[in-house]
Amino acid sequence: MRDLVLYKRVLLQARPYWPHIVALFLVSMLATPLALLGPVPLRIAVDSVIGSKPLPAFLEPLVPDAAVRSRAAILVFATALVVMTALLVQLQGLATSVLRTWTAERLVQGFRARLFRHVQRISLLYHDAKGSTDAAYRIQQDAGAIQDIAIDGIIPFLTSSITLVSMLAVMLRLDAQLSLVALAVIPVVGGLARIYRVRLRQRSRQVKKIESEALGVVYEVLSSLRVVKAFGQEDRELNRFVTTSLRGVRERMRLAVAQGGLGLLVGLTMAGGTAAMLYIGSRHVQSGDLTLGELLLVMSYLAQLYEPLRTASRRIASLQGHLASAERAFALLDQQPDVPEKADARPLARARGDMAFEHVSFAYELGRPILREVSFVVPAGARVGIVGRTGAGKSTLLHLMTRLFDPQAGRILLDGVDLRDYKIADLRNQFAIVLQEPVLFSTSLAENIAYARPGATPTEIVAAARAADAHDFIASLPQGYDTSVGERGMRLSGGERQRIALARAFLKDAPFLVLDEPTSSVDTGTEAGILEVIERLMHDRTTFIVAHRLATLKHCDLLVQVDEDGHALLSATGSEPATA
Repeated sequence: MRDLVLYKRVLLQARPYWPHIVALFLVSMLATPLALLGPVPLRIAVDSVIGSKPLPAFLEPLVPDAAVRSRAAILVFATALVVMTALLVQLQGLATSVLRTWTAERLVQGFRARLFRHVQRISLLYHDAKGSTDAAYRIQQDAGAIQDIAIDGIIPFLTSSITLVSMLAVMLRLDAQLSLVALAVIPVVGGLARIYRVRLRQRSRQVKKIESEALGVVYEVLSSLRVVKAFGQEDRELNRFVTTSLRGVRERMRLAVAQGGLGLLVGLTMAGGTAAMLYIGSRHVQSGDLTLGELLLVMSYLAQLYEPLRTASRRIASLQGHLASAERAFALLDQQPDVPEKADARPLARARGDMAFEHVSFAYELGRPILREVSFVVPAGARVGIVGRTGAGKSTLLHLMTRLFDPQAGRILLDGVDLRDYKIADLRNQFAIVLQEPVLFSTSLAENIAYARPGATPTEIVAAARAADAHDFIASLPQGYDTSVGERGMRLSGGERQRIALARAFLKDAPFLVLDEPTSSVDTGTEAGILEVIERLMHDRTTFIVAHRLATLKHCDLLVQVDEDGHALLSATGSEPATA
């Protein structure tokens, strides 16, 4: 992505905070006159106190006439000016710091929220390919680059440019030849920055990529720690992390060498400019073209003139890293959802419950179809078992119903309307889902049950738990419904987690119920109790059940058998399968 495009996108993202950025810029601009004022007391002391030169003309209105003729009074004025300048510099720095921090934090928070919202909407295939850690790194780490570009990059660049021009103007009035010598350094520094820019960007991209991979190893191991410990593979995973981290160390060293090379060349260029200025300036003092105070003033301005260039050279290196991060963050935003919503999508309050597949085909990878020409009709209130070998496409059928994916061919009708014509949120609100491995969050039991309907009252939550036969074990806990379930619900047994998932489905009270291997992770004793709950839950709902155990399917009205070729056969329970 080109730099100008990146800058444009950053500025568009920062549009809500433009007034704050402008205010920050104006406050930062006060640094220019204060910087110009800084060396003035030294010139006064040298030329008007130690020497006999009059005060600079622009200061005379600030000093009483009597004081102008007294060297002691001029010295007091010079020292007071030092203190006043320092006070103004500190106040300006404080205002800049507070305004910058507030603007930067809000800007980054808004960008992260936008990325997080988008990452929940893009394709599951993207997350399967990239991994969740990559998206997390881009949201938490790469998003912060927007403040480094919009605030710590553009504003200092503008203020430094204005400061540089202002000091050059002052120096031109004092000695044009010296000013031209100082000016000659600028194109040299600009050329060096241009040469190093591409190299630094490439190094920065590689560093970000490896850092994301290292974080991925940590997330993967910590999320699978029970398996790692069970197989005694701690040292193996440590070696994997260390290997990835050492790759990152090597890349960061290469980046540091490139940054150091640029800094070295810029420093030598500025040293050459300073040496030329000192030589020529000293000769001008000897010839009487400059006073000693004026030379000191010019050399002081030169130091301040070169400081923005030195800072810019350092920031060029860091800016390439920030631009690389911005590229990654915007690349995530550019990922288009595989399941788009139509601009005129239809609202859906509550479906009747009819579902029909018409010649549906789907493939996760081009040329490797999972489902081929699948057609069947399910009336409202029917109980449908879905069977087939592992990998045949049973769960894919469920994903297509809830529009986690869209078919590449054919269509799926809900109450006679193509799923793609409904608002996505309304469509998915028609389904209560219970998975093989229940997904619980690191909050309380009550909050996990209410995840299906966040506005539910405590009475409704308890009623759902009673319906799922979960109330008794919840009530026996010391904190009852306020008990935290731990990460992914690991403080509960498999059967308890499944009952919480069933309570969540009861609370949602959706017209469709989707059960994906709901009893496969529990023992046969627990299974019997869960099947009783499922029987109550299926009442008056169109239900789809994926299961291998025949006991789970005994109450089904229809069976859909998915074969290895991706075709689906429909039959009534107890009859021979027939082509739908």
